Amino acid sequence: MTMSGTPLLLFAASLLALAAAPVHAREGTPPPGVIGVQDAQLDPGYWIARLAHPDRVLLDRAAIEAQNARLMRVDPSMHDLQALPARLPQAQVLAWIATLAQPPAKPLFDGDGKPVAKATLDALVGNRNLAAIPALEPARFGMVVRRSALRAFPTTLRVFDSADDTDIDRFQESALFPGTPVVLAHESRDGLWWFVVSPRYAAWVQKADVAEGARRDVLAQVAKTPYRIVTGASATTVFTPEQPALSQLKLDMGVRVPVLAGWPADRPVNGQHPYTSYVIELPLRARDGRLAFAPALLQKVADSSADYLPLTRANIIRQAFKFLGERYGWGHSYDRRDCSGFVSDVYRSMGVRMPRNTRDQSASPGLDHRVFGPADGRAARIAAARALQVGDLVYIPGHVMMAIGMLDGEPYVIHDTEGISWRRTDGSMAHAHLNAVAVSPLLPLQFNDTQLYVDRITSVVRIRPEAATEAPPAQ
Repeated sequence: MTMSGTPLLLFAASLLALAAAPVHAREGTPPPGVIGVQDAQLDPGYWIARLAHPDRVLLDRAAIEAQNARLMRVDPSMHDLQALPARLPQAQVLAWIATLAQPPAKPLFDGDGKPVAKATLDALVGNRNLAAIPALEPARFGMVVRRSALRAFPTTLRVFDSADDTDIDRFQESALFPGTPVVLAHESRDGLWWFVVSPRYAAWVQKADVAEGARRDVLAQVAKTPYRIVTGASATTVFTPEQPALSQLKLDMGVRVPVLAGWPADRPVNGQHPYTSYVIELPLRARDGRLAFAPALLQKVADSSADYLPLTRANIIRQAFKFLGERYGWGHSYDRRDCSGFVSDVYRSMGVRMPRNTRDQSASPGLDHRVFGPADGRAARIAAARALQVGDLVYIPGHVMMAIGMLDGEPYVIHDTEGISWRRTDGSMAHAHLNAVAVSPLLPLQFNDTQLYVDRITSVVRIRPEAATEAPPAQ
């Protein structure tokens, strides 16, 4: 964080911050240790109770499906697997790989804080095996069998920008979930990795996490009905020694799993009577790497639904708060998620598709967004912040926050963040190293010594039509 060298600048910056900060946030740091936040505000019911019509449906299923279809059609970061040709041109495969990551050009450190040797980096770059891409690469299909990391290069090596920061692995891109369809576009030189194209990301994944299958089988599995949607932060399949690959398998929020509705009521599943669970069908990777399917059990008490949740303000808040306190995980690392993964998983539980990264989300031509540029000053951005509605997504470079409501006319957000800073009443800087999904007011947040978060807003995305702002019920 850059600090000003002159008392005048410090004083001016303090005045600017205090002018933007809500009155209740200027009175010091309350018991939770974050400006403007009391324990009561960590309960989703607190925010839902402030809404006039929390259960009003904002977009119905037909409208959501139409928006999803448009997103797939117009957003270049999304990939319609069904529309890909049977043979992928070399130029397309090379472009996907080059767009993902260029060879490292600056020093990197490993998990022990030691510099990564140039020879090591050169080897993993070479493992991409670019010279072996044919003029036309067959588009083979596959399905992810367990939560799997998407990598910038075909390697499990974790690398960091500095020796003393091992949270943000620069080779970690995202994650794929069980049942995700992929196109297997290219193979690494060591034969251990696929470069895959998934509906919203293209990157390297370990072969052991993907089963190759026929195109028709993969696409048919994705469309099967009936199904269950995981609506908790996560759910796990029932433990079973009979089918270890499907035992206690983690299913993240929004994952859709087919239900074997015709399963005989008295027929055991992996040695267990199924009446207390849903019999679901999950993909398996056979010994030869081919795709197979097998039954597993998802307990009826697990947080799941027979369909996507209705898109309402109450559900947006409830779903977001299910992650409250979860550890921050850059690129879905640590078996968790980051800021853009957090908001997209919340919306996925209501059937809404979003691009994976903040950059793509904030500028997607398939989403309703207001863009802010150099001509928009602080006043315009503060006005936009005070007009936020529940579920609106606020973007600054490299970060996204979700609006959850107003308190005394000031906007509050929930976001997956490494930390936040704000000005104390004496002008000094306070910092909370959160490293988790957290609630905070928006306006007091400082980006550096002279800029607020609000000064850096690049866009606001609204996943629903414009609606009149509703006043909270009388208290």
